[in-house]
Amino acid sequence: MRTVLPIALLVVVALVLFVQMRPDRFHVERSTTINASGTAIVPHINDFHRWTAWSPFEKTDPQMQRFYDGPPSGVGAAYRWVGNEKIGEGSMKITESTPSKVGIDLEFVKPFKASNVATFTLVPAGSGTRVTWAMDGQNNFVSKAVGLFMSMDGMIGTEFEKGLASLKGIAEGAPGA
Repeated sequence: MRTVLPIALLVVVALVLFVQMRPDRFHVERSTTINASGTAIVPHINDFHRWTAWSPFEKTDPQMQRFYDGPPSGVGAAYRWVGNEKIGEGSMKITESTPSKVGIDLEFVKPFKASNVATFTLVPAGSGTRVTWAMDGQNNFVSKAVGLFMSMDGMIGTEFEKGLASLKGIAEGAPGA
């Protein structure tokens, strides 16, 4: 017992130090090319009312409560949600809106508190548009520890891929695409 306790304490301290040394920030991004103009795509991103049609997070909890504030779209448009344990609670606010970029402040309240930035960039690509959905944020100690077992890229990247595929289907099927 005398030897086990110091060794266990040393292992715990080493694990805490290892977790603390992990990256302080994360970045997740996915891209797709949509056969539509940027002007046909941006309205689907720039208006939170339209997210129910393409965002994978909207489909996680069909009973989710949604609240909209500010202008209907563009800078200042805001969206809050309260959902089940999978979707949690949080808010988004558009902080930048141009034909080539939509920036969103993203605040999570439940199941964990976090402040992140989501960015959609749209770049002409041949006869279509390359759309990139990215999220950047801070890793606290808990998210660094969770990251030992599952990465933010793995958890969120798959959802971004689903969302971009849905957005692609909607934008390519829209008149004027």
